[in-house]
Amino acid sequence: MHHASIIDRFESIPRRELYFFGLFRVLEAGIMAALVFSPLSDLIGAPRNAALGGTVAVAYLVAALVLLLASRRERWLLPLVFGGACIDILAATLATHALPSVAAGIAMMLLFNVAAAAMLLPLRYGMTVALLASMALVSEYVWSVFTDGSQPRSLAELCMFVTSYLALGWLAWQIGQRARSSQELAEKRTAEVANLVEINELIIRRMRTGVLVVDADNRVTLANEAASLLLGDGNEALAVELNRVVPELARRLQRWRNGWQVDDTPMQLFPDQSEVQPRFARLLADSDLTLVFLDDSTVVSRRAESLTLAALGRFSASLAHEIRNPLAAINYAVQLLEESRNVDEADRRLLQIIHQQCQRTNGIVESVLGLARRERANPENTDLVPFVRRFVDDYRQTLSIETDSLEAILPAHPVAAMVDPRHLQQVLTALVHNALKYGRLMDEPARVRLRVFQDGRNAYVDVLDRGPGIPEGVAAQLFRPFFTTSEHGTGLGLYIARELCRANQANLEYVPVPGGGACFRVAMPGPHAILPP
Repeated sequence: MHHASIIDRFESIPRRELYFFGLFRVLEAGIMAALVFSPLSDLIGAPRNAALGGTVAVAYLVAALVLLLASRRERWLLPLVFGGACIDILAATLATHALPSVAAGIAMMLLFNVAAAAMLLPLRYGMTVALLASMALVSEYVWSVFTDGSQPRSLAELCMFVTSYLALGWLAWQIGQRARSSQELAEKRTAEVANLVEINELIIRRMRTGVLVVDADNRVTLANEAASLLLGDGNEALAVELNRVVPELARRLQRWRNGWQVDDTPMQLFPDQSEVQPRFARLLADSDLTLVFLDDSTVVSRRAESLTLAALGRFSASLAHEIRNPLAAINYAVQLLEESRNVDEADRRLLQIIHQQCQRTNGIVESVLGLARRERANPENTDLVPFVRRFVDDYRQTLSIETDSLEAILPAHPVAAMVDPRHLQQVLTALVHNALKYGRLMDEPARVRLRVFQDGRNAYVDVLDRGPGIPEGVAAQLFRPFFTTSEHGTGLGLYIARELCRANQANLEYVPVPGGGACFRVAMPGPHAILPP
């Protein structure tokens, strides 16, 4: 954007400068009127044209007052300054001709008007004013010579005033240009600083970490939104005394101020709130104000979980590669044994089971590798009825306790779903394993059922058991990684199962059973789920 002058952007010019320029013009007009109408007129000599001098003095005073009143109009700034300068030049020229004895003083006063106009106007207008003042001075000199035949001033004086007008106009414009540049730079830096302050305030205000500013009396002077929610609603958090409201936090703060060792264990400010980890820092080196940061411990734990999961993903990938080699050797040995003629039918059936389980284990390894690599699933149009029937038949062969039961509740019609069969196999294996392990009452066999049904465009598989069920507090954390209620569990089974479902655009959720037991439901899109109804 081009800024030719201060006039082009009124926001950058103080209005009082133009107002003071108008006041100075009124002062000039008043002095000129005093020279004409007051008793001092006898001291300056006889005027050349008393009528012209009086008319010019009155007209100039009236014009100066009008310009002073009109200077408050923002739209007229450019014409006011340029037109006012032209009026000043005209009045000075006529007054110089009417009062030749004070011509030098009037020319000197006109220097300020030329300089002020050049400072406020663009270069072409400022130099035009200086040129008009010079031409007016030369014209009045020529006018006096041809009218009276006399020379009111020397030619050298005339040349010096002309040179001064032109030089002062250029210098004044340069000063105004530098002032404008400095002012624009200052405004730009001010705007940047204001934006940075607003951004910092917004960041601090929106931070999930609570930020408090505490004075030497342990009174809260500033608090962001997160800290306000922890200490009180809205502005009620301000002026809170930590000694009275949160004595444990005040105690830790005092120990930190004394240079003692601070307890870094998470603490709970109020009941029914998450634990926070307080941290302290001095605001300034010589200040009694202290910054208190209240970090949500759940966020810290989630970060730790993310790091652990990343490391576990790399470890799982390397471990899966190590498992595939001996698994391939076992599978190859089973195939060689199956070709042997010395194996009876009973042993041949056992070899088939080993072969099937090797294939299933290899599928699980492939799924773990795909999850670690974040590979996409390959969903297929799968009929869940024969798939679940085969899954139940294969899984029954691996049951170690003959009294446990695994049944499939299948509809008579096909139920199609878009899902990766390998991933669904692993998900159902994890769910059935958990149901057989935890879904049993004391001293009673486990009874697990897989139910397949369709609702609208989605297909569902429920894994139900008749065990003691899952408490509400535990159900809310079932799918969190590393969460387990067993001493020998890893807490990753349900997490991996849900991630595999998400990779297939499916959903795994826990559904409470009113009559007792537990139900894990896998909801999969049907083959036409993406089509419009």
